[in-house]
Amino acid sequence: MLKNPVRYNLNWFAIHTRSRAEKKVFERLNHLEFETFLPLLTTIKQWSDRKKKVVEPLIKSFVFVKTSNDKFSEILQVSGVLNILKYLGKPAIVREVEIENLKILISNSESVTIINPINLLEGELVEVVRGPFKGLFATYLNKAGKYRIIVEIKALQSFIEVNLPLNSIKKATNNI
Repeated sequence: MLKNPVRYNLNWFAIHTRSRAEKKVFERLNHLEFETFLPLLTTIKQWSDRKKKVVEPLIKSFVFVKTSNDKFSEILQVSGVLNILKYLGKPAIVREVEIENLKILISNSESVTIINPINLLEGELVEVVRGPFKGLFATYLNKAGKYRIIVEIKALQSFIEVNLPLNSIKKATNNI
């Protein structure tokens, strides 16, 4: 009876790259014949004088590589690679289902919006930066999975509640 050949346990790992180096790192790792994945999203960027379609990484500064632990030193030698994402001091394994979820997201990219993380606490002052309520200052509430802001009109002792997407608000920089 023949023994099975040695099979390496291949897992997905998140490779941290230099800022804006994701595409080059992706190409270099592919050239070295690693199985790689870089989720890209096509968005329309607005400048003061024009709009332009831009292809950018869904997750900034990360490329995903399916490999075994013994290949880490080779990956870390690639120009543009900073490190391998770690959890509790060990390289963090990205589950196959998470990679599949990213693939589904980018295949339907017209419905996907990248949201820059903001840490808002209930009761904080926010400013609406997109949409029909742009320029509005309000109090932030987060209840039942919906993002809501409350507009208070102190003189009338009135409150108006508005549901808005999280990407349309930011922390207010000035007090009103």
